[in-house]
Amino acid sequence: MTITPPQRRRHTSPAALIALSAAASLIAALLPAAASATTAVTGHGSSPRSEKTVVPTLDARATLSADYLAEGPASGAAVTPANGRSGPFDGQVIPGFSAMLDNGDGTFWAQPDNGFGAKGNSADFLLRNYLVKPEWQTSRGGAGEIDILRHISYNDRNGVLDFAIVNEDTSERLLTGADFDIESIVRAKDGTFWVGEEFGPFLLHFDKNGTLLEKPYPLAGAQSPQNPYLGGAQPTVAASRGFEAMAGSRDGRYLYPVLEGAYLADTDQRRRVINEFDTRKGRYTGRTWSYQTDITPNVIGDAFTTRDGKLLLIERDDFEGDQSVIKRVYQVDLRQRPDREGFLHKTLVLDALRVDNPHGIDEGEGYGLGETYALPVQSFETVLQLRDGRLLIGNDNNYPGNDARNTGTPDDTEFAIVDLQRTRVTPDAVTVVAHRGASGYRPEHTLAAYETAITQCAEYIEPDVVATKDGVLVARHENEIGGTTDVAAHPEFADRRTTKTIDGVQVTGWFTEDFTLAELRTLRAEERLPQVRPQSAAFDGLYPIPTLDEVMDLARHSKTCDGRPVGVYPETKHPTYFDSIGLSLEEPLVVELRRNGLDDRRAPVILQSFETRNLRDLNRMTNVPLAQLISNSGAPYDLVAAGDPRTYADLVTRRGVAEIARYADGIGAEKNVIIPRNADGTLAEPSSVVRDAHRAGLTVHAWTFRVENQFLAADFRSGADPYAPGDLAGEIRAFLDTGIDGFFTDNPDIGAATVAE
Repeated sequence: MTITPPQRRRHTSPAALIALSAAASLIAALLPAAASATTAVTGHGSSPRSEKTVVPTLDARATLSADYLAEGPASGAAVTPANGRSGPFDGQVIPGFSAMLDNGDGTFWAQPDNGFGAKGNSADFLLRNYLVKPEWQTSRGGAGEIDILRHISYNDRNGVLDFAIVNEDTSERLLTGADFDIESIVRAKDGTFWVGEEFGPFLLHFDKNGTLLEKPYPLAGAQSPQNPYLGGAQPTVAASRGFEAMAGSRDGRYLYPVLEGAYLADTDQRRRVINEFDTRKGRYTGRTWSYQTDITPNVIGDAFTTRDGKLLLIERDDFEGDQSVIKRVYQVDLRQRPDREGFLHKTLVLDALRVDNPHGIDEGEGYGLGETYALPVQSFETVLQLRDGRLLIGNDNNYPGNDARNTGTPDDTEFAIVDLQRTRVTPDAVTVVAHRGASGYRPEHTLAAYETAITQCAEYIEPDVVATKDGVLVARHENEIGGTTDVAAHPEFADRRTTKTIDGVQVTGWFTEDFTLAELRTLRAEERLPQVRPQSAAFDGLYPIPTLDEVMDLARHSKTCDGRPVGVYPETKHPTYFDSIGLSLEEPLVVELRRNGLDDRRAPVILQSFETRNLRDLNRMTNVPLAQLISNSGAPYDLVAAGDPRTYADLVTRRGVAEIARYADGIGAEKNVIIPRNADGTLAEPSSVVRDAHRAGLTVHAWTFRVENQFLAADFRSGADPYAPGDLAGEIRAFLDTGIDGFFTDNPDIGAATVAE
C-alpha cells in the first residue's frame, strides 16, 4: 500500500468519487440535523435515506501563461527573483487577475492588482483592465487558453488627484502600482467602473476608457500605512488589507466594499467589515455588517452579488499547494439578521480545494489537477456567477512568486467554471471519526488536519480539549506541548519548562495552563511522531494551535461527503486535574457549544471523556450526546482519585454498560476491548462488548485505526518494518464485522473507502 497526500490520491470506485466531490458541496436539501447525531450515537442498525445534494463539478478550464507579456514598457525592474525569473521583463507582466466582470458574450474584463505586491517594487507596472476571451477546455476538448484582446489603461489625465503620482509630469498621467493597489471592480449602469483599492483604502471611479472621474473616496476611520494623506497619524488598517473585495447591488446604486483584514484596534481580529456606499450621493451610508473568518489570518479575496441579491465572499488563507487549508466561497445575506454575536450567517457554497473532475480536464498537469480538482493557489481572488448560474473562479498568481501547481515554476493565470449540480447520495451507516483530524497526513490538532479529514470524507473531527492560563479551550493531544509544538525553540519560554503530576504520573515539559492564548498563538504545531509520519512532519512549523471555537466554526461551516454538517467530537483531557487547578473544562465547553449553536441533541456533536464524573456533570449541563471512553487497561482517574476500585474492565461488563447508559449515549472502546489479541499479536475472537452495549442502548465507536504496521494486529502487517503501511482496510473490515457503529482513524481516506465498499 502506498500513502499519498490526501489531495493527490486517486479513487477507484464511483462511490468514492461521489463522496470526495460532495465534501465540497453547498447542500440544496439537507438531512434534518437530528439524522447526523442519531446515526452516530443511537442509531446502530439504521439505514440512512438517500438525499440529493450539490456536487461542485469542473466544467471548463483555461489558462494564460505566467510568462505572458502584454505590450508596453518593461516592468518588474525591482521585483524579487523567484522560480527562475528575474526582472526587468520586456513588456507588461500580467500577474493574474484580482477582479473580473462578465460581458455576457464570452468575454470578460479582467483586472490585475498593483503588480508585484508592494508600493516600492511596482512603479513600472501600469494599472490596466484587460478584455479577455477564454477558449475553454471542456469534456469535448478545446484549447484551454485565455486570449488577451485589448486593454484600457487607468489614468489621471484630467488631473483629479491632489497628491504626486509616478507619472506626474506626463500628459497621460498613467497610473501605476506605486500609486494605487487596485483589487476589486464593479461596473455601473452607465458603463463606468468603480474600483476598490488598498493603499487608501479608496474607492476610485473611472470612465469606460479608464480615466479617473473624481477624487478618491476614502472610508472614514480606515487608513493604511500607504495612505497618501496619512501624515503623522497612525494607520488603522494593516498594509494590503483594504478593499480587496467589493460587490454591487443589483440595481447598481450601492457598492459593498469589504475590508480584507480586521481593523488593527478591533478586539476580534476575525471580524471583516462590509461597508455600504451610495453611488448616487457619493458617500458612505454608515451601514456596516460584520463577517467572521474561520481563523484570524484568513482574508477576504473577492465579493459578488448573486442573482437573488446575496453576496458570495471568497475566504482564503495565505498558503499554497499542499499546505493550503481554506480556499472557500461562502454566501451571506445582508438582509438576514446576524447571529447572537453580531456576525452574518455564512453558508458554504464551494470549497475550491475539492471539486469533482469527472472529465479529467488537465488531469496530471500539476498539483490539484486530478480526479478531484483543486485551486490551491495562494491568492484565490476571483469569483463571479455566470448568467447560467455556474461559478467562475480564478487567481492572482503574484508573478513570479507562486508555484502551487508545479514547484519551481510560476503559476499560470487560470479560470475555472464550476457547475453546482445535484446528485443523489446515500449516507454511510458507519461513522468515520477523524482522530485528531487526518493526523496521518498533517500535524494533529491543526485546522489543516481537520480540513484534510473533511476532504477525506470523515463525518466527525475530534479535537482533544485542554485549557490555557486565561481559560480558553484549545485543541491539543495533551496539556504538555513539548512534543506537539515548537515551544522548545522559543527562548522566551525556557523558564516555563517544569515538572507536574498529571493523573498520578510525573510529566516534564511545557503546559498549556501556564500560557495565555496570546502566548500559545506564537507557537506552531509539530508532528508528534515524526519518525512514523515524515510526510506529516513536512508541515511542521506552519500552523497555529486552534481554539475549540475555531474547530467548531470550521466544522459547522463544512459539509460531509454525503452532504450533512460535519460533526465535532471533543474529548475533555484530564478533567480532574484541570478542576484541581481552577480551570474546569465542562463549563467553558458548554459555553462554546451555545456560542456556536450546537447545544442541542440534534446537533452533530458528541462529547467524550476517559473519566466518568465529568460526563455525569455534562449530562446535567447539556443535551448533546455523550460517550464514555474505555481503555484496554487501568481505570478512570476520577475513580482512582476517589478511591473507587472499579476499572475500565468493570465498566464494560453487562452491569457496567447498564450504568454507563444512565449518563451517556455510547462508548468509545479501544480496539483490544472489542477484539482481544492472541499472544502472537493476531486477532482473537470478539468480546461481547458490542452486543452488550447495543442491548443497553449504547453505540460503540472503536479506536484507533492507524495504517502503520506497529499499530496493526499481526494479521494485517506487511512486514517487519514498524513504520511501513500495512493492510488497514483489512483490519477495519474485521472490526466492522463485530457490528461497531463507527471508528476513529488517523487515515480517514482509507476508513471512508473501506466503509464505502
